[in-house]
Amino acid sequence: MTPATSPLLRHCIDAMAVSGILVAHRLIAAGDEQALLPEEYEAFARSVLKVRRASGAARIVARELLQQLGAPPHSIPKSASGAPVWPNGIAGSLAHASEVAVAAVAMAHDFASVGIDVEPAGALDADLLEIVATADERRAIGTDAGRARVLFCIKEAVYKAVYPLDRIFLDHHDVEVNLATASASVRNGRTVSFRYCEATHIVALAYIPATPRGP
Repeated sequence: MTPATSPLLRHCIDAMAVSGILVAHRLIAAGDEQALLPEEYEAFARSVLKVRRASGAARIVARELLQQLGAPPHSIPKSASGAPVWPNGIAGSLAHASEVAVAAVAMAHDFASVGIDVEPAGALDADLLEIVATADERRAIGTDAGRARVLFCIKEAVYKAVYPLDRIFLDHHDVEVNLATASASVRNGRTVSFRYCEATHIVALAYIPATPRGP
C-alpha cells in the first residue's frame, strides 16, 4: 500500500513552518479522485483521471487541515478563474505535482492570503531560465539551474497569494524574488514574504499577513 505521506517531505515542510499557517502534503494514490465532492467534481468532469486524482488528493489534505483549525467539513470548489473557493474566514491554497499534492490554510483574520506550490526537485530546463528569472535574479543565482527551479516554485506561490487580493495576472518577470531576504516584490508594489524547502520536491509557501484592525 502506498504511504499517505513522505517522511522526508514532511520534515521539510515542518522545517519551513510559519506560525498560524498549516501546511501538509499527500502522496497521490489511486482512488483519491473519489474524494471530490459533487460540487467540486463538476469543474473537473472533463479532466483526465490524473487531474481529478491530484485535485482530490489536494482536497483530502485541505480538509484535514481545516479540521485542525476547527472548521467543519466543507467543499472546496474551483472558481471560474481556477482558484479554489475557501469557506468564509479561511485563507488557503492548493497545489500538486505529478506525485504529490499540498495544501496550506490559515485563519483570514491572521493572513489575508496564502499561496503554495510544489515542484519536482531538480534543475529547470536551461531554455526556460530567461523566461522565469529576471536579470537581477539571474545575476544572483548564476548558472545554478536548481536555484532557477526554486525561483519558479516561489513565483507560482507568490502569484497564488497575490491574485485573490489584487486580481491581476502576473508573468514571471512581474515578480522579483530575493532569496536572501525571503521576500518577493510584485510589479504593483506589493511585497510578499515566503518560505521554501527542498526534499524529494520543492515546496514554496507565500503569505500576506492580514491588515491589523484599528482600535
